[in-house]
Amino acid sequence: MSADDDQHDLQPGGRGLTQVVREFLRTEAAGGIALLAAAVFALVWANSPWQGGYQSLWSSELTVGWGRFALTEDLQHWVNDGLMALFFFVVGLEIKRELVRGELRDPRTAAVPAIAAIGGMLVPAAIYSAVNAGQVGLAGWGIPMATDIAFAVGVVALLGRRIPASLKLFLLTLAIVDDIGAIVVIAVFYNNGIHLTALLVDAAVLAAMVVLWRVGVTWFPLFVLAGIVVWVAMFESGVHATIAGVILGLLTPIALIPRLEHVLHPWSSFVIVPLFALANAGVTISSGAFSAPGAAAVAVGIGAGLLVGKTVGITGATWMAVRSGLGRLPEGSSWRQLTGIATVAGIGFTVSLFISALAFSDASLVDAAKLAILLTSTAAALLGTAILLRARQATPTADDAVDS
Repeated sequence: MSADDDQHDLQPGGRGLTQVVREFLRTEAAGGIALLAAAVFALVWANSPWQGGYQSLWSSELTVGWGRFALTEDLQHWVNDGLMALFFFVVGLEIKRELVRGELRDPRTAAVPAIAAIGGMLVPAAIYSAVNAGQVGLAGWGIPMATDIAFAVGVVALLGRRIPASLKLFLLTLAIVDDIGAIVVIAVFYNNGIHLTALLVDAAVLAAMVVLWRVGVTWFPLFVLAGIVVWVAMFESGVHATIAGVILGLLTPIALIPRLEHVLHPWSSFVIVPLFALANAGVTISSGAFSAPGAAAVAVGIGAGLLVGKTVGITGATWMAVRSGLGRLPEGSSWRQLTGIATVAGIGFTVSLFISALAFSDASLVDAAKLAILLTSTAAALLGTAILLRARQATPTADDAVDS
């Protein structure tokens, strides 16, 4: 995003973006480029003469700890279960900041993008479930619910001043609510059975951390150690270990969040998420990629869910929210632009890949899901960009928007 675009964000035609939000958007947009590069590299590597090295690398086992306290996982799972906990910690920090000081603080301001996000989660899940009813891939209904903030923001950032600042804020708020929904889905529906003792350990450590924060103890090494204990206990509890990151982020005192985000957000966007893409996007493309039982239905469900479901769900839910008087379109935007943003939200890369690995134990279904996610996310980016480029830039007329 250029300096001219920053000035545009503060001019009439949309509510100005705060410095914190502009910094967040810049990092996400640049991170989206790194994420794309890593995904393309993984895809090329996995389909090259050296594809055996790709599989060998990520299946290599690594043991951390000692004795009865040792954990052994392959490198792919250390990325997915360990490093991604830091990604979700940053997500938790952002959700906390938005709830306390950002767009989600004001229920009326947050109402329209929040309702749009819900529509953008429910409709794709319903489409996927309808396509896969009675099929072996039904468990993947959560895959098309997710929107990738980095990719979506990156696409919008490339369009610069063609997109009103208010519409960028709408997309960011929608994506954050979408993240909340994805976190709930992962915690509730994609767990391995709950072990109460481990959860009680988690609760005790978290309660102790909150008490220490409230009495003014903020010694960083102590909380890093406590965070590791929380992660291990969550790992043993059956709830996916990354949820520990979200909870820690939500419990972090608001005064510490700007500093933590400033330090950790670049690491999350430029190291952790690209590593996740490198470890997970390497799908071998072949003529029989969707030939396994249920694989074609999985691919069609994901494609229709992300490309059609997101567009219809977000646009339809926004229309209902505006018509019912709960709010209005983002200032300076049109329904055509809103539709373009809804289509861009069909880029479901990072969290969709994450859920696909949790939903299926059959490797052929996982590969089919990953390939469908890659293809559909690319289509959503291109189609959404085309709609936004063709959308008129003027403030919507009475035919375009209904005032509350």
